[in-house]
Parts: sequence; structure tokens; C-alpha cells
Amino acid sequence: MNSTNMRETARAQGGSVRYLYLPVAVAAIGGLLFGFDTAVINGAIVFLKHQFALSDSQTEIGASSLLLGCVFGASLAAFTSDRFGRKKVLLAAAALFTLSSIGTALPRNITEFVIARVVGGLAIGLASTLSPLYIAEISPPRIRGLLVSVNQLAIVSGILLSYSVNYALTGAGAANWRWMFASAAVPSTLFLLALLFVPESPRWLVQKGRESEAELFLSLIKGRDAAQAEINAIRSTVSEESGSLLDPAFRKPLVVPVLIALFSQFTGINTIIYYGSLVFLEHVPRQTASSALWANVMIGGINFVATFIGMYLIDRVGRKALMTSAFGGMAVSLVAVAAAIHMQAPALAVLLGVLFYVACFAIGIGTGTWVVMSEICPTRIRGRAMAIATVFLWCGTLLVTLTFLSLVRVLTAPGAFLFYAVICTAASLFVRLGVPETKGRSLEEIEHWWLTGQREAKT
Repeated sequence: MNSTNMRETARAQGGSVRYLYLPVAVAAIGGLLFGFDTAVINGAIVFLKHQFALSDSQTEIGASSLLLGCVFGASLAAFTSDRFGRKKVLLAAAALFTLSSIGTALPRNITEFVIARVVGGLAIGLASTLSPLYIAEISPPRIRGLLVSVNQLAIVSGILLSYSVNYALTGAGAANWRWMFASAAVPSTLFLLALLFVPESPRWLVQKGRESEAELFLSLIKGRDAAQAEINAIRSTVSEESGSLLDPAFRKPLVVPVLIALFSQFTGINTIIYYGSLVFLEHVPRQTASSALWANVMIGGINFVATFIGMYLIDRVGRKALMTSAFGGMAVSLVAVAAAIHMQAPALAVLLGVLFYVACFAIGIGTGTWVVMSEICPTRIRGRAMAIATVFLWCGTLLVTLTFLSLVRVLTAPGAFLFYAVICTAASLFVRLGVPETKGRSLEEIEHWWLTGQREAKT
């Protein structure tokens, strides 16, 4: 359909949200690859550790090397997304995903493996910043939380898919871990090709003076009159902004997503995502590699199902209430896991505690973190601010992943999980006292609320 016909369709139909389905689905493939590439190490690390005879420190480096790339990738997104656009940077991420999936399947030593994983981390850092940001910028306020949560659903789908692939390849011989990593090449290539058929973010287009292109896409979704009204609102907002991250007016809306990003990781969720198989093998009685990987599949399954619940609730209950209760539930479940491991309880008791912990995270934190991070900052700095928050998120993930096995040696496994429970409690209090509710507000209304609130506080 050419641009003239698209305009006529938009005028005749008054717009339809069905034009969002393709770009949201394509952007979410970035989330699926994010989930797959981060979680595939969980099962593969058991066999990788054996083949290369890795120490605990080398195992931590192998598992966390991806996260170092994530930090740099998110940092790159900070300036590339505002300069070149969301779509072009996502295309670069898709190409890096493809290279990494092949590179991690072919290493002859741990050094080559680490290099390939860093490349994959660059891709994840870019995609984890821009996929939810892009979806937030094209979504109507009333369903923005739901649509951004599609990205989180894609992430947990990737995690579940990686766990399932790992379990299926358990008996595939000494090279099974290579096939685990190589399997990501298929969705990576699909992501690269599909991105060629999606539009650029309308808010970025207005920011760059390409209003006719922005209006065309918004007209398909909202109809011509509503699209023009939104273009005017975006233009007005952009014209009033200095665009500097150092502007005092942007300080608070930048601090909130950064702290949420850090809390989401310091709760220890990735100790389960990355080291779950080792936790079950080394700290739960009578476990085998196969049973530990099967436990991972169950964890991935509950993560997947609970994400649907979070998607249903995010625009009904609101971000704040959902995240506050989720952090509280995670604290309770971590105490239960610590007690079960300490008492050498049956594997089922440990697994149930872990499943409840993961479910709480998926319902409130997995969905809420990315939604709040993608919507809370002003348009002119949103790309850079989202990238900064994502950098802190990956720094938190890197720190937790690099220190978990060492923390277990110092505090024991129950002590480590109790430590994360304390952080969950602090996170719940922070969200309750310091995070505004953004449910149902347009991105421009959220920005206006921040600016107005700060001016009123000064007077």
C-alpha cells in the first residue's frame, strides 16, 4: 500500500489500533532474543563448565560476560537512538544478535566464548533499551502499559524457549551447549528482516522535523484529526524542552527509573535466571543435571504465565500498586527459599518457593520496570534517559551475576537469599513513597505533571 492509499484509508476508517500489531510484534522479537540470550547460559553453563574445566571465578566471568556487553550496548543506545532513530539502531542490534549466536557456538576456549558473548550483550543492551521505548512511543495511553508489556512477554517467552531448548539438547553429546547457543540464529535473522517493514517512532520523527511521516503513521492508528492533535501536542512539548540531561527539571524523572532499574536487579532475580541449575544441583539434595534443567523449564513456564497476569493488571491496577505488592511478595518467598535450603527440605519445597518468587517478579516487576522506564521521561531526552536507566539495570545485573557464587561462599545460599529479601523490602518502600502513578496518562501529560509538580514545590 503506497502512502497516498494509506492516507485515504486512515481518513475513511478513522484509524485503527490494528496498524500497531506489526510494529509492536516486530519490536518484541528484540525482547524474545534478549530473554533467550540471557537465559540460555543457565543450562549451557553446566556443560560449558565441565568441558573447559572452569573454576567458580571463571564460571562467573563466563556467565556475566554477556552483561558487560549489555552495559556498553545500552550506553551506545543513549546517543545513537536520538541521533539515528529507534529503527536503525534496532537493525544494528539484530545484526549483532545474528553474529553472536554463531560466534558463541564455535569457541575453542573460554576467551573466544567471552568475546562472542560480549557481542551478544551489545545487541541486548541496544534492544532492551529501544524495544520498550519504541513500543511506548507508538502506543495510545489507554493500552500503553499492555503493549509495552508485550515486550516483557517476549522476554519471558525467550527465557522459556531457551530453557526448553536446553532441556531438549541435554542428551545431544559433548557439543550440546554449542547447539543451545546456535539455535538463536533463526529468530535473530527473522528480527533483522522484519524490521525492514516497520515505521520509525512518530515522536522521534516530529523531533527531527519530519512531521508528515509522523502524521501518516498516527493517522492510521487514530484517524487524521486525532493524529494532527497529537502532532501539535508533541511539537509543543519538544519546543519547550532544552533537551539537556543536566536540566534540573529532568532530574527527578531520571532518578526514578534509574532506582527502579537497580532495585529490579538487586532483588536477585537473575541468580535464578542465570544460576538456577547450579543452585538446584549444589544446594538441593539428590538432584541431577536433567532434573535441574527440568526445574528451569518449570520456572520459565511460571514466568511466562505470570507475565500474562501482569499484562492484564498493569493498566487496571496501575504500575505503583502492582510493583509495591510484587516486591513484598518476593521478599516473603525469598525467606521461604532460604529456610527450605537451610533445613535441607525436599526439592519440591525449594522449587515452590522459587516459583512464587519468580511469579511475583513477572507480575509486577518484570512488566512494571520496563513500562515505567519507557514512559516516565520527557520526549526530547527519553531515548538517552531510557538508555541511562537501562545501563544502570545492566550494571546491577552484572554486579549480582559476578558476585552471587562468591556471596554464597561467604553467607551460604540461605544467607544470600535473605540478603536479597531485605533489598526487596526496601524496594517496596521506595515504590510506595517515591514513584508517581502513570496509568492512563499520555507521555506529554506525564511530562507536564513532572514539570508542574517541581514548579509548585519551588513556590
